[in-house]
Amino acid sequence: MISFVGCLLFLIAGYFIYGSLMERVFGVDANRTTPAYAQQDGIDYVPLSWWRVFLIQFLNIAGLGPIFGAIMGVMFGPAAFLWIVIGTIFGGAVHDYFSGMMSVREGGISLPELVGKELGKSIKLFMRLFSLLLMILVGAVFISGPAGLLAGMVPGVSTIVWTVIIFIYYMLATLLPIDKIIGRIYPIFGFVLLFMAAGILWALFFNNANIPEFTEGFANRHPNGRLHIFPMMFVSIACGAISGFHATQSPIMARCIKNEKYGRRCFYGAMVAEGVVALIWAAAASSFFGSLEGLQEYVAGLPKAANKAAEVVNIISREWLGLVGGFLAILGVIAAPLTSGDTALRSARLIAADFLRIDQKPVGKRLIISIPLFLLAFIILQMNFDILWRYFAWCNQTLAVFTLWAVTVYLCRRKKLYILSMIPAMFMTMVCSTYLFVAPRPEGFGLSYPTSLTIGAVTTAFAVICFFLWKKKIRFSTII
Repeated sequence: MISFVGCLLFLIAGYFIYGSLMERVFGVDANRTTPAYAQQDGIDYVPLSWWRVFLIQFLNIAGLGPIFGAIMGVMFGPAAFLWIVIGTIFGGAVHDYFSGMMSVREGGISLPELVGKELGKSIKLFMRLFSLLLMILVGAVFISGPAGLLAGMVPGVSTIVWTVIIFIYYMLATLLPIDKIIGRIYPIFGFVLLFMAAGILWALFFNNANIPEFTEGFANRHPNGRLHIFPMMFVSIACGAISGFHATQSPIMARCIKNEKYGRRCFYGAMVAEGVVALIWAAAASSFFGSLEGLQEYVAGLPKAANKAAEVVNIISREWLGLVGGFLAILGVIAAPLTSGDTALRSARLIAADFLRIDQKPVGKRLIISIPLFLLAFIILQMNFDILWRYFAWCNQTLAVFTLWAVTVYLCRRKKLYILSMIPAMFMTMVCSTYLFVAPRPEGFGLSYPTSLTIGAVTTAFAVICFFLWKKKIRFSTII
């Protein structure tokens, strides 16, 4: 329990201390007019109160990641707690804050345009296609999961029927003005997700839960010895520490935030809140069954087709929080992916509109972009959920790599403390490149661990060399 409490306090302190540093480095200007007012259109550019922006951003980025990822990631051992804390404060929150605030400064433009502006036209083209496909993939992933859960809860209503219902909802959330559906129901679901986490936190203390301590060491305790802590754990726990998907969501709220001074609350703060949720669920999963080994045995005994993390959430919530808690848990598990899936498709519409330069105020032009996106999502939806999720995990972290390097270039151009984003950029480059080569086929090349580490290190060194060569070139051209 001591290690858990220490991690919790460290996360909270990180928001106030490191978050304040991010504000100073970025150079917040409370007197600058934000895009919400300068480009107000009643559709995507709509001023919203900071607490609404915070709750919407929190729910957008949360999805199932901080719950499911933390549960599966903690099976690697106490190292998971350390990654959630360090990853959130020095990686994920930095990534989310700067991607959001850069978008605010640049008129609310989407991620590919932000990254392309800093890393060049070829990267911009790649990011447009990569981000667009990832958003459609997320939309498809977060339809099939909730549809299956709802089918199991409501007798007589099939998965197909729920899929159609969710798909219709996604269309409405993508097309309607942001304050009509998202601005109204997201704050409610965001509160539910936080309330559920608070209930589990209370249960941890009330039951004096036997949470793993750092004194047990950081050795790999995963039952599958072939899954190494590095890089597997760092990909498993994504949304609870650092996730590239978040940077695609931040521009949505960059178009709604009223003042730059709210950036730390809404972007850095939402990521810290997600880290807290991940930490709580990692602690609950690792203690509810008596030990980490108990969790591993329970998961191993579940049917192969079962959603293992969802089963863990269900049994913990019902046992510790009772009937109401169980209902809230299921509501959270369903609402979280739904509210990430619909904003993923909304983000896809905005990404396409930005690079095609199509005004989104007329509903007809919104339909021109959205209909092809819906059709692609429907086609991808026919794939197996497990395959979809595996590819999403790697693509998600790869997106974070490009975002962090773009932030680093952005800060370097303005002679600011770029090392703050460069260190997590280097680390995530190593994680993603190593994962790509060590992961079993078909999602990776299935190479040996030493070979994959070597390739990852070479790839990271190449990225660093390219950055400093660019930096030297820029400095030389400035002198000339």
